[in-house]
Amino acid sequence: MGFGTMETEFRAKRADRRKLLVPYITGGLNGWQQAIRAAANAGADAIEIGLPFSDPVMDGPVIQEASQRALEAGVNINTIFDGARELDVGIPLAVMCYYNTVHHAGHERFAHLLNAAGICAAIVADLPLEESGPWCAAADAAGIETVMLAAPTAPDERLPRITARARGFVYSVGLLGVTGERDSLAASATTLAGRLKKITDVPVLVGVGVSNAAQAAQAVTVADGVIQGASVVRRLMDHGPDSVGDYVAEVRAAIQL
Repeated sequence: MGFGTMETEFRAKRADRRKLLVPYITGGLNGWQQAIRAAANAGADAIEIGLPFSDPVMDGPVIQEASQRALEAGVNINTIFDGARELDVGIPLAVMCYYNTVHHAGHERFAHLLNAAGICAAIVADLPLEESGPWCAAADAAGIETVMLAAPTAPDERLPRITARARGFVYSVGLLGVTGERDSLAASATTLAGRLKKITDVPVLVGVGVSNAAQAAQAVTVADGVIQGASVVRRLMDHGPDSVGDYVAEVRAAIQL
């Protein structure tokens, strides 16, 4: 089986001993395209574009507020996909969304929309493995990589089924609870990443609760890379797109020892 765009790039970079850095930016938030360009220029390996949703169950206050601001500005998936098509940043783009958005559009149509927007992967935050079959089939057919999430509470027998279905990378959820910045990296973050690394060759990235450069450096002692959401989005909302680039450069320097 050939790998998709993102997984191929991630495997090649890992082979070169590069740690992977994936910032999350809420689509449609003021300055989001400039922030993505700044992040790409500062050393991001891919970008996760959040599709704003009215009931984001996995997200804490920062990303909830960003979603709310984007929705109030009249953003929808079509405006975000139109905006993504203009990016041309030279690194893979993924979307992070909730299943309601996929279901509402229809599996085949949603996969086609991603493809047409130049987006190569999707993370459907609330779609469990057991119910993912129809979406994954449509995504595979359209060449869209479906990233699967693994939770710290997952029993050992479940992890190989998650990694077998994962495309692009495995999203190792750093802690139970919602996204947001924390004072320290949860012990569960490196524990789960270690469990996943033992059983799969698919790149393993830690997300949720990786709040700063030091925590990112800690996470990549075990994982292949990190996803950073709230710490990136907060900077975009408070200080604008340039601050996202500065932060990504800081994290890149910290993880690439």
